[in-house]
Amino acid sequence: MRLYYVFGAAAMLLIPLMLTEKAPEQALPAAAPADSAECYRVLRTETGRIEEIPVREYLIGAVGAEMPAAYEPEALCAQVIACHTYAERIRRLHAESPDPALCGADFSDDSNVYQAFYSEEALRSFYGESFPQSYAKLAAAVDAAGDLLLCSNGEPIIAAFHAVSAGTTESAETVWGSAVPYLISVSSEADCRAPDYESTAVLAPETVRQALLAAAPETVLPDDPAEWFSDVRTTPIGTVLQVTCGNTVFSGEQLRGALALRSACFSAEYTDGAFRFTTKGHGHGVGMSQYGANAMAEAGSSYEEILAHYYPDTVLRSAHEL
Repeated sequence: MRLYYVFGAAAMLLIPLMLTEKAPEQALPAAAPADSAECYRVLRTETGRIEEIPVREYLIGAVGAEMPAAYEPEALCAQVIACHTYAERIRRLHAESPDPALCGADFSDDSNVYQAFYSEEALRSFYGESFPQSYAKLAAAVDAAGDLLLCSNGEPIIAAFHAVSAGTTESAETVWGSAVPYLISVSSEADCRAPDYESTAVLAPETVRQALLAAAPETVLPDDPAEWFSDVRTTPIGTVLQVTCGNTVFSGEQLRGALALRSACFSAEYTDGAFRFTTKGHGHGVGMSQYGANAMAEAGSSYEEILAHYYPDTVLRSAHEL
């Protein structure tokens, strides 16, 4: 028996309620004096300790963890500003309303909750023999753009970003349920040429069952796996907003997380005793597409033009002016 679940553009719109060997030791670029006294207090998940990390060092580690150092310099600069804006916004929010789980830190390095961060040691391990060149590119991008923040109404914005869109980014209102003026849907056609833009995951019914139960223990599924998914609602782009699994309604992002899919822009097919999930893009699809940013940089766009495209109606300001 073959059953197709087509999560396509014709479906209804629904707005959900949620918003190797190490390289030889080499001298690293010196820190910029203006940043030497500025630190973020980061809760390290491995040790449970809070470390005070200079902003420059933090941005190098965050960008190195979030975007390939092989990307174009202007794309890296755009990522520096997005990472800095994200960190500064979170720091300010937690200064006003501290999170007890952070024990006084500004944020943690848990990439499931906050943006990722690699220490210099982790960067060395991650980049291997290319570490010196990669670190130099990351440091150069931070030195070029590390003082800047993206702002709206005088405050750091929600600088959302993702790896690859489905060819067009999604709006925050569509995906998270709250309208944000600068997080709207924009074209990112180059993403359709990204490696693994489209990928397929084949999962056994029992694997899917266990994943759904882990996410929502109250879920009761029909005996026939062909009946597990129904009432699918998507955006015009194809991102799944809502799907009913047995007696439980999941958002697309919830299902993506439960099944470890690359994005919530997916279709599902049940055939020959297995589920085939075909995804487009990688990530939540809101804000700046990193692959799209790099494509713009390759075509000659500056980081200012990249940021203006993905975050319209925002302005760049020095962090020292806010």
